Amino acid sequence: MINVLRLNHRIERDKRLTTHVALAARAFGADKIYYSGQRDKKFEESIKKVVEDFGGSFEVEFLGEPLKLIKNLKENGFKVVHLTVYGAELKGKIDEIRNKDILAIVGGEKVEPVFYKLADYNISVTNQPHSEVSALAVFLYEYFKGRKVRFGGAKKVVIPSERGKVVKS
Repeated sequence: MINVLRLNHRIERDKRLTTHVALAARAFGADKIYYSGQRDKKFEESIKKVVEDFGGSFEVEFLGEPLKLIKNLKENGFKVVHLTVYGAELKGKIDEIRNKDILAIVGGEKVEPVFYKLADYNISVTNQPHSEVSALAVFLYEYFKGRKVRFGGAKKVVIPSERGKVVKS
């Protein structure tokens, strides 16, 4: 099981970014996203609508206390992977991480040192500035060895097409 924790969501500043983190999490195989910071019902409804239309069982949940979640999941056997520019290189650690239940953490504004300390792995997909979306997508792609995720119960299905948008209902 793969869960994602998006830290410190700010409605006005992060509305599209947090949505893109959730969309990448879902598309690349995560089961659930938690988020902290400001509660955003529009964000939650947006993601629920994507799941309703395009299938799967992806969930979104607001958290008031992310540290409590981290400690609880660790007690239940999850490994915590904090995705950060400052971490160890993903390529050197992915085999050690793969096939474990994971809570992947991506930051918002400044990430407090406690998250680095609680993480079992502080991992970087590149040691250059980049977005949470790219870090999560690359991590999940590598974790699942590039496999394509299948979504049951879809009302809409995107049909691959070299030109144009093809969506079947």
